Amino acid sequence: MNTSYSMPVDLALDVDIAQFQPMALAGAFRCEPGELLALVGPSGAGKTSMLRVLAGLMRPERGRVTVGTEIWCDTARGISLPPQRRHVGLVFQHYALMPHLSALENVALSLLHLPRRERQVQARHWLAHMRLTPAQQSRLPAALSGGQQQRVAVARALAREPRLLLLDEPFSAVDQMSRQALYRLLADLRRELSIPIVLVTHDLNEARMLADRLVVMDAGHVLQQGTPDMIHSSPRNARVADLVGIHNHFRGQWMGPADQPGWAWLRWRHGTDQDIGPLLRVRDKGRLPTGQLVTWVIPGDGITVIGRQPEHEGEFRVQVAEVRHLGEITLATLTLSDVSGTPLRLTLSGPQRLRFTEGVQLCVHLNLDLVHVMPVRPR
Repeated sequence: MNTSYSMPVDLALDVDIAQFQPMALAGAFRCEPGELLALVGPSGAGKTSMLRVLAGLMRPERGRVTVGTEIWCDTARGISLPPQRRHVGLVFQHYALMPHLSALENVALSLLHLPRRERQVQARHWLAHMRLTPAQQSRLPAALSGGQQQRVAVARALAREPRLLLLDEPFSAVDQMSRQALYRLLADLRRELSIPIVLVTHDLNEARMLADRLVVMDAGHVLQQGTPDMIHSSPRNARVADLVGIHNHFRGQWMGPADQPGWAWLRWRHGTDQDIGPLLRVRDKGRLPTGQLVTWVIPGDGITVIGRQPEHEGEFRVQVAEVRHLGEITLATLTLSDVSGTPLRLTLSGPQRLRFTEGVQLCVHLNLDLVHVMPVRPR
């Protein structure tokens, strides 16, 4: 079944928004055709408001939104296309299906520009593509499961042959099993659709698993954007580190150049400001003055459990403080004996999990090449 669209090749989404009233909403980003970009951040960060601007449901104080060569919004030129002229497919968290219409009739509603018979053909086409049987297509929404209702909502959005697909928390109202099936469906669709896809989600694991790039938002502002791995390993500041759920996030002080070019000393601070920890030799990008207070992170991949006592730089004694077995993975909290009980948090899989029981003494090696340092800005 051919589901490709007859559209221009370049349908990249470009967004540049700047407004302060009635609410702050500012930032610029780009989403390429076939790319999935996730807007992430806490409640009230402005994610859904940004989505409403893209859909034409909210006009920004100042801004520009283009898809390919089409200008959807340009406040400087007085352009703001209404939603019906933007060719947007929008999938909501709670489906927004008409309860008195069958699945087939719900999808056909988005095809009113076609003759009645053609509407039925296209609606069946998209529902079948969403893997709904003819019997399920004839049912009212109340007779479908949550996952099936969301498939109807996706079929309705795609039936319009949109130039942009917007997904507003689309999986949060369904159970875990249905959610996994919808993830696989979205992965399949992405291989077929050559349009930008923007996902709003509060689930960081979902965002990292599905998205090519993340846009991290807080208080209406875009703080950072990039691939999930890049943001996780190199957050722009401490707030971004907190928002993307980096567990191993510590305080320190920049002590200046080490004895080798390209390296510097980082003092690990813990507890109160009077508690001084060990020196760590880390990469020096030449941007921090000596004495600068900093925060720093290290990804889980940079922490290795070793079966001996500390012998080399970056090795520390630890004690297992807490272990939580969650199916195929284990979450472990370790306290560092050399850093006044400072916790390290690890996600473990495989046979090594068997070594972790509460109270066990171990040793860890920190790959100091992977330490990312961020200055603490004065308030």
